[in-house]
Amino acid sequence: MANFPASLQAPGRYNFAAPPAQTKTCRRDHKSVMQKCALLPPLMLAALLLFAQNSPQIAAVDPSSGKVNDTVNVTGTNLGKATVSAVFLSDDKNDYKATVVEQADDKIVMKVPQVKVGNYNVSIQLGDKILIMPVHFKVEQ
Repeated sequence: MANFPASLQAPGRYNFAAPPAQTKTCRRDHKSVMQKCALLPPLMLAALLLFAQNSPQIAAVDPSSGKVNDTVNVTGTNLGKATVSAVFLSDDKNDYKATVVEQADDKIVMKVPQVKVGNYNVSIQLGDKILIMPVHFKVEQ
């Protein structure tokens, strides 16, 4: 057991210096571990690519500006009813649900909801999550 010099030990205090730990030998099959670790990054990449291929993407909004109740075309991929359940215009605080007039895998036609004049992101709802896309729409007066 390692001890501290008497000058460093206070009366009535415990010496918490522990004896050196006994080393245990543990044999691992190094080659097997390396093989398993080598498979992990490609599997993770494949999973991400598969998810990215099936996730909806908005490419453009046409026109890029308009008034309340105007019809707007949102184009992209995987926008069908099985994936996207709603479309919104979103600002920093709120999401305003738009009326969907028409919906296909590559296009959603929506009506601009009752919102104030300003710039908004186009957002889509997947299940119970709303994804704010990096596509902008300007509501004019």
